[in-house]
Amino acid sequence: MTQAPANYFTHLECSETGERYEADLPHNLSKAGKPLLARYDLDAMKAGIDRDTIWSRDGGFWKWRELLPVADDAHVCALGEIDTPLIDIPATAKVSGATGKVWVKDEGRLPTGSFKARGLALAVAMAHQYGLNRLAMPTNGNAGAALSAYASRMGMESWCFAPEDTPEANLREMALQGA
Repeated sequence: MTQAPANYFTHLECSETGERYEADLPHNLSKAGKPLLARYDLDAMKAGIDRDTIWSRDGGFWKWRELLPVADDAHVCALGEIDTPLIDIPATAKVSGATGKVWVKDEGRLPTGSFKARGLALAVAMAHQYGLNRLAMPTNGNAGAALSAYASRMGMESWCFAPEDTPEANLREMALQGA
């Protein structure tokens, strides 16, 4: 049995006021109505993380566990994420007048076809860690598909609320993923 990576997540912090919130409790927005940011013990992280160990792990963002707030492997929510490539786009760089290279990160290779997969995999994992079993969010499509896919993976219920003009394909994807 392998040991879970160290976890350096210490607390949450209001993105506007800096007010501190406990890491071991679920929260919504801060008292100021702003998003909460995950904070870490960076000094301990710097001393405790071996880059070669991280690079030797299988791909996907979960290999960076020490830099993520999920403390226990039992709550890792994965659907086969990969390390998405950076693609040099010299024609765009030239047209835009950029003086250096311009790179695009191809997040379409993630399980739900959108960069939303990273954040929702992490959000669902944290909800699972906190013992939540029913999740809901407003969405125009991609975020809802990611939420429902990851919630289904973890055996959780998901509800997605979309505007009337949301494309039918997005609505069907959410429903097929279990929302």
